[in-house]
Amino acid sequence: MSKILHCAILACCVCLPVSAQQSYPNAINDSDCDRACLFGLVDQYLAGLTAKDPGSVPWADTVMFTENNVPLRIGDGLWGTITGIGDYDLRVADERAGQAAFFGVVDEPQFSSLYAMRIRAEKGRIAEVETVVLRTETEPKSIIWPEPVLEHKALFYDILPETQRRPRDRLIAIADGYFDTLQLNDGTLFTTFHEDCNRMENGTKTTNNAAVAFTSVGTLGCEEQFRQGNYRYDDRLRARRFPLVDEERGLVLASGFIDHSGRLGEYTLTDGRMINSPLRYPHSFYLLELFRIEDGKIRQIEAVFVTVPYGMASPWQEPALPSIIW
Repeated sequence: MSKILHCAILACCVCLPVSAQQSYPNAINDSDCDRACLFGLVDQYLAGLTAKDPGSVPWADTVMFTENNVPLRIGDGLWGTITGIGDYDLRVADERAGQAAFFGVVDEPQFSSLYAMRIRAEKGRIAEVETVVLRTETEPKSIIWPEPVLEHKALFYDILPETQRRPRDRLIAIADGYFDTLQLNDGTLFTTFHEDCNRMENGTKTTNNAAVAFTSVGTLGCEEQFRQGNYRYDDRLRARRFPLVDEERGLVLASGFIDHSGRLGEYTLTDGRMINSPLRYPHSFYLLELFRIEDGKIRQIEAVFVTVPYGMASPWQEPALPSIIW
């Protein structure tokens, strides 16, 4: 394969040859970037983004950058329209894999948007940036969401007692079981929920919340929602990735797609009630989703997702060219 010229410094336009070898976020790396280093890279990225200055960010020789699942040149997309960053700040790190994630809010000229980001470091520099920008004014209105309520969640930072921790592979299996439970949800559970489990989706608490009215599911807890089979219309949970795990805090960051074919109309819950699917057109949700797992049970979920074309492929699993600076 021929080499690709990568402009590593915008101002000087110094070009370095890099290969198009794809990196895989699920791989475990020997990282020399600890938790403080990873959070420092998050801060440097957000500062450069806010200043619209890609050249101020410490990039690796080869960089992969996506916004809403589309590979872009660094400096394009949100880089050109951002006007600020909100106060909400949820961040997690995986020193072993050299990964960090950030959940927050970004401002653009016409609206503010929920924002989720994952980065991967190589030798103290940023090699991957995966971002989700939820521009709600552009989202379909088949489901009406309450206004987001963004509050600090200390739970995601609390270190678990050793007796409540699980090894990396087990934590991933528990999160993956959540997606198995959600896919064609018929009441069967493939994971375990904490009795105090709650879920935040796009800034809205979608469990134990009467304000979430669709299919009367909002008032229920995590386990009861799934035992009733409320999410039968979620046809596929595909292209699943689990790039970040923090065993001490019981955290798993996941990415993937929820496919909705739109074919399902009326369906029966496990309690015998007939309800109508709220999603009746082909589309997919692309997500970054964070799980807090205590003693093998899912306790808290934080998700940001956007609507993308039905069946859209993942550049993180398919061969894709590295990004270059805009």
